[in-house]
Amino acid sequence: MREVQNNVDFLQALGITSISASQLSRKNNRLDPEVLQAILCDLKTLLHRLRSPMSARLGIVKIIDSTTMSLCLNKYKWAIFRKSKAGVKLHLRVTFADPDHVYPDKVVVTPAKPADHTQMDVFIDETDATYLMDRGYLDYGKYDNYCKLGIRFVSRLKNNALIEEVEELPVAARSNILRDVKVILGKGKKRMTHVLRMIETTDDKGKLVRIITNRFDLSADEIGDLYRSRWEIETFFQWVKQHLKLTRFYGTSEQAVINQIWICLIAYCLDLLIKLDLETNKTLSELVDILKTLLWKPA
Repeated sequence: MREVQNNVDFLQALGITSISASQLSRKNNRLDPEVLQAILCDLKTLLHRLRSPMSARLGIVKIIDSTTMSLCLNKYKWAIFRKSKAGVKLHLRVTFADPDHVYPDKVVVTPAKPADHTQMDVFIDETDATYLMDRGYLDYGKYDNYCKLGIRFVSRLKNNALIEEVEELPVAARSNILRDVKVILGKGKKRMTHVLRMIETTDDKGKLVRIITNRFDLSADEIGDLYRSRWEIETFFQWVKQHLKLTRFYGTSEQAVINQIWICLIAYCLDLLIKLDLETNKTLSELVDILKTLLWKPA
């Protein structure tokens, strides 16, 4: 904030003489979130047109996850999380075009308490994409429904998952895959009716990872690589928190917090659109550093 306050050129470009945290707080409180949502939707549409899927074989890939941002309980009582904590949770679906081009696709902001799986019906709603998820989105009933509707998914199994093995599938020589098995999940009333595919592999630390999917058209190694792409959403969360400062909020009302989250996501999409338009080899971080210095300068 001090850097902005002391930058005379920047203030002149905005047509103001000063700027403060309290001013930003008041603006965030007054902004209509629906306007920001509409802007983000338009930017997402532009990015969809510019970025095609990684390959025709994999198709469109969307990653689902959430991140929690802690807040001061005394200032944000509406976002109470635990007895001594407050927080908001950003539930997010991103489109994964390639490792350099990941962008927000659908957003829900809630207090920190609701579990991730409560948003599955919101985020998993299209049949032309493959959804990547972690163990927080495990739901046998929904998996059955996805199979029925033709919605494809790749997720990770919990260690205590109930598994009935149906058929062992061959694994290619020199593969990183340990096992490839057709399975049915659940037991009793919660037993699935559709057969899924379980891939067993290891992570970088040698720990067993069990991946579940209803995609039988890809090789086991392709499924393993696809699931590893899920980490891109974690990288996205880290990036917006570090470079767009999505850790300190200006304004204490629920609307002010939500508005700032929308603004950060809009800024990210604009940065990515500039990068694509310039066709530059610079990283998004390098480009943002340049924009921070030159954004208000003549072209």
